[in-house]
Amino acid sequence: MNKLFFISDIHGSLYYLKKILEIYESEKADYIIILGDELYHGPRNPLPKDYNPKEVSQILNTYKDKIIAVRGNCDSEVDQMVLEYPVMDTYSIFLYNNRRLFLTHGHVYNRDKLPYLNSGDAIIYGHTHIPLAEKQNDIFVINPGSISMPKEGNPNSYGILDDDIFKVKDLEGNTIKEISFNK
Repeated sequence: MNKLFFISDIHGSLYYLKKILEIYESEKADYIIILGDELYHGPRNPLPKDYNPKEVSQILNTYKDKIIAVRGNCDSEVDQMVLEYPVMDTYSIFLYNNRRLFLTHGHVYNRDKLPYLNSGDAIIYGHTHIPLAEKQNDIFVINPGSISMPKEGNPNSYGILDDDIFKVKDLEGNTIKEISFNK
């Protein structure tokens, strides 16, 4: 079974990208799932720490064989021109241990507007910058938070899916949310 590493909302922060890639390496995950908003910070957000979308894209491209990504509301066709892996799809469906993982950014589908999923499937999204791990009508609803600009007093965070357990962790490795797919 693959160990999956989930990040969202990099927003062009070179500082947090480097930090999260060190964590990815130490977690020994197989793939990086990016839930959108890789390069641009968006007009509503302040500039993130060490904002450098050009270098962020260059570093992400070195991991292109390990990345599965979806488009965020701040991502554009111009971003696809510099990123060497697909980023323009609103969602992706990934099969994991006999369940569908519906991967999306969260600006179209989210906990308040679920896609059509079967009992036991999961929607995993970013966008809100707020960690979440809950079950809603027998669907797992998960958000790993934001690595660069968390909101509502939450820490910078990421997600790990390993052995049917999804953990949202802060950048020090502390589990802040957890949900088991076996329950």
